Amino acid sequence: MCQHQPQCPSADSSDREAAHTVARYPEQGWSLLCNGVLLFEDTGELLPDGQIIAPHRPLGTGLVTAA
Repeated sequence: MCQHQPQCPSADSSDREAAHTVARYPEQGWSLLCNGVLLFEDTGELLPDGQIIAPHRPLGTGLVTAA
């Protein structure tokens, strides 16, 4: 699928999010990468084979402010 040189990571590789963006829909909260991965703004992913990758945002700092 990828025509870039060097070729982008495949959808089943651990660095799949490094692939080039081919379509971006920020108003809908998702982007399509050239390896066929749908990347959602919450960091979740939908792989071309239908596998779902749960969101993996970094957790907060753990600081709590008094109200």
